[in-house]
Amino acid sequence: MASIIERLTDVSFLASIATAIAVAATVIAIGLPILERNEIKRKMKSVALERDRIRAREGERLQQSGRGGAKPTLRSTPGEFAKRIVDRFSLRSWLSTEVAAERLMRAGFRGPKAETTFLVARLFAPLGTLAFASFYMLINKGFGLPFGAQAMIVLAALYFGVKLPELYLSNITSKRQASMRKAFPDSLDLLLICVESGMSIEMAFRKVASEIGSASVPMAEELALTNAELSYLPDRRMAYENLAKRTNLDSVKSVTTVLIQAERYGTPLGHALRVLAQESRDQRMIAAEKKAAGLPPKLTVPMIVFFMPALFIVILTPALIQIFKWK
Repeated sequence: MASIIERLTDVSFLASIATAIAVAATVIAIGLPILERNEIKRKMKSVALERDRIRAREGERLQQSGRGGAKPTLRSTPGEFAKRIVDRFSLRSWLSTEVAAERLMRAGFRGPKAETTFLVARLFAPLGTLAFASFYMLINKGFGLPFGAQAMIVLAALYFGVKLPELYLSNITSKRQASMRKAFPDSLDLLLICVESGMSIEMAFRKVASEIGSASVPMAEELALTNAELSYLPDRRMAYENLAKRTNLDSVKSVTTVLIQAERYGTPLGHALRVLAQESRDQRMIAAEKKAAGLPPKLTVPMIVFFMPALFIVILTPALIQIFKWK
């Protein structure tokens, strides 16, 4: 403990730590804009690949029905090694589910390559955590624990490996939904302006997707993909329903319902979109106020642990100095 305190009070050590933090902050500040631009390019490329997949699927459907002759082509195929593993162990039959496919779409992973990678991850993640836990317990001689406790630790590591891909998907999905929820009122305002200016709904989606990318890449990606589905799917209602299913946001579901009703009955979109945009802004403000209202209880423990001791030291130290001086 004395060596640790001496190390923490060493001026050269503290200076090196401050220098390392400054260098890391500089690298992050320079690298984040570059990574963000690369992320936008990657997402737009994935949208283009998804558009090609939709076109290929619809061309194959038309070819089978005798109404067209478009030969399906794909730019990207799953990795051969991962695909062989999936086919060899029949992972698609006992690891893949419809819920997993929906969660992949909500996390922004689409196409056969993403599904194949997810299936391989669900196979190897438990094996990897099991091997790591067993090896770690072996080299540390089980930390002196009984065999039952060691077995429980290994089983817990195995369970963590089973849940690890799902936790990763949940984390990515929550981040995407937070980004889309924040940018959706602005997207709705832009969509309203485009519709009231006389644009078609396809052109409006395309324009909003190009403009909202700087604020939310996932929102731009979903709108661009919806625009592609509106162009290639036989039923436009399917494109709106797919948008609501991929985002899984109540505000987006409300808009898709309005769009479906307008498509079916020919009702005007302007007034409905204006009302929904106002409701989305109100919901965003309510969420911000809710976070602000929950801040004081969260600050209670940090204030007691960090602020109050320092405050007492500042207040009582002069009085204690005077008391000891008079003594």
